[in-house]
Amino acid sequence: MRITIAGRAGLVGALLLAGLGAGVAPAAASNPAGMASLGSAAFTKGTSAPISIASLADCAVEGPTSNSSGVVTRTGITFGGGTTTCTTTVVDPENDVTTTKSEAKGQNFELSALVSSSGPRIKIRSYSVSCTATQTGTNASWTYGGATGLGTLPSPVPVGYVKPITKSNGTLLAEAIFNEQTLPGNGSIGLTMLRIKFAPASNITGEVVIGRTACSPTP
Repeated sequence: MRITIAGRAGLVGALLLAGLGAGVAPAAASNPAGMASLGSAAFTKGTSAPISIASLADCAVEGPTSNSSGVVTRTGITFGGGTTTCTTTVVDPENDVTTTKSEAKGQNFELSALVSSSGPRIKIRSYSVSCTATQTGTNASWTYGGATGLGTLPSPVPVGYVKPITKSNGTLLAEAIFNEQTLPGNGSIGLTMLRIKFAPASNITGEVVIGRTACSPTP
């Protein structure tokens, strides 16, 4: 397993899992055959009404194999829309051997919910996640560009890297968790590009997910 990063057009991460999960601790369940989503949100600010955005533009290799979303705006958050595709390619018709690719491409994400708590306005101009699978392995990757409010990340970005989001005085308002992975040990991969979990000082409870995909080796 390796993670790589390149930074010319933004941040890029990749995870390669060859074979059927050698060296990965087993977990309770496999990831799906192939899926992708632009993201979701579920949080409550103080005594205000809860903010809920269901998983956007979901696709799956079993169907729907493509999806899209326009701009979705709620108080304190905007997903700027995007597309998803989950495709299956037959590479050996005589033996029914296939490969899959599940991908989400989003744009113009903005989280303003922290501004009233003296936190940053978080923007991501573009982002994508993808997961590809063959009979012998899976590969997941992510990238984003044009981001503000998230500070500087290490290169490469470690698995499950936590970036504190704070006020200027250091008070923790939220945690931005990058490169979150689910590896059950059977060769499948689940990847969340970014999960933002709010801390008590923000007066917000809940979280935001940006870019999610998963896939399993093909039969």
